[in-house]
Amino acid sequence: MYALQVLALVFVAVVGIGVFVALALYVIDSVQSNDAIRRNYPVIGRFRGLFTKLGEFFRQYFFAMDREEMPFNRAQRDWVYHATKGKDNTVAFGSTRNLNIPGTPIFVNAVFPPLDDQFATTDPMVIGPHARVPYLARSIYNISGMSYGAISKPAVEALSKGACEAGIWLNTGEGGLSPYHEAASCDLVFQIGTAKFGLRDEQGRIDDDKLRAVAANPQVKMFELKLAQGAKPGKGGILPGEKVNEEVAAIRGLKVGQAGISPNRHPEIDDFDDLLDMIGHIREVSGKPVGFKTVIGSSDAWEDLFKLINERGSESAPDFICIDGGEGGTGAAPMPLIDLVGMPIREALPRIVDLRDRYGLKDRIRIIASGKLVNPADVAWAICLGADFVTSARGFMFSLGCIQALKCNRNTCPTGITTHDPHLQQGLVVQNKYKKVANYAKGVIKEVETIAHSVGVSEPRQMRRRHVRIVQADGSSIPFNKIRPSYQAETASPQHGA
Repeated sequence: MYALQVLALVFVAVVGIGVFVALALYVIDSVQSNDAIRRNYPVIGRFRGLFTKLGEFFRQYFFAMDREEMPFNRAQRDWVYHATKGKDNTVAFGSTRNLNIPGTPIFVNAVFPPLDDQFATTDPMVIGPHARVPYLARSIYNISGMSYGAISKPAVEALSKGACEAGIWLNTGEGGLSPYHEAASCDLVFQIGTAKFGLRDEQGRIDDDKLRAVAANPQVKMFELKLAQGAKPGKGGILPGEKVNEEVAAIRGLKVGQAGISPNRHPEIDDFDDLLDMIGHIREVSGKPVGFKTVIGSSDAWEDLFKLINERGSESAPDFICIDGGEGGTGAAPMPLIDLVGMPIREALPRIVDLRDRYGLKDRIRIIASGKLVNPADVAWAICLGADFVTSARGFMFSLGCIQALKCNRNTCPTGITTHDPHLQQGLVVQNKYKKVANYAKGVIKEVETIAHSVGVSEPRQMRRRHVRIVQADGSSIPFNKIRPSYQAETASPQHGA
């Protein structure tokens, strides 16, 4: 009897508190003037905001089909997650992909492909033959720029160790070189952003002494001058102040809590002459290969660059050009720039490849493709169109355990990848995740080689535009070399005709 009385009192107390809270919220909502829904529908109107926030999670886990989500669908993410286990990644009962959607690539399998023992591994490729220390790049698939600060300490460590294990390079991103990039002896590409983090003098220009010190690091194989990135063409990097702790501040030259806002372009570079001068200066001081990363708005604007290179001589050329798609990428960026500015990689890549080849610079300038290329078919497509290498940031974020929570621009990433909250970081165990990074990279490369074998060549860089067909609006497909012939004309074999 006594227990029932206690329970009754507790129940009454809870109900009383609930009624009091509801009345208080009713009054608060009725008098506030910021939200019309809450003012007109006190208390009940609060559920709209809650359901709006929960909507993205319900769509991801319950309502969206495997191929429907954006920016990456469940099928793409699941392939990466399975690949990180280093085990069989086969599927059963047929494709779930709609092969009638315009723009879908379909690879042209050969009637008589090479036998299993006629397979060749992809040879390393030299980048920067005129640098004092050229780079012999071993892998066709590598890690794109993600700065320490934008991503966490354990994330960088896992990427470093995974890159070393897989024999691929890791781009530092524009935030400078941190101790965590050097967690393993992987090859590093040092990215120089518009704020020159890690290299800047008091005026924000490149300090040659700092440049020499970075170049003396044997892990640093190349320098990438970032002109633009897919997430925000025409706007500099944005590192929210809540991510700038003492260590990030020291590496970047900022104050704790100060947002890292980079200029929208390099103040010293006003035209292509200045660009080649800057590339030549960095290459001369560092002794290492130097290229640049950009987003293409119109390929017409870039023709002057290749004309100028030929006027100056091929030694003046960038050692590589990284083409990022305008589809948007990791990090914080204004929505109009993510959604509406910059040419998608599927249009930009063949345009720049053709410009390079038309000006006779195919063997001098390496082309790197970047932008939502996370699965083997994406990588194989880019190589068919003329890319020498492919890099990815978000693919490797998935390999670290990213669940596409869309919190990259905050300090609340639930998987510990893009946060400096120690509690959230503890979920990212480096000794486990680095193996997943390596397995993912190896899995992509292995399956790109499988595609190459299927289309009738012995290794991926022998693939050409005739080896991939593009689905048209009427559901039929056309070989890409018929849609956009390469400058170096391809001869279609009987197996690969239209």
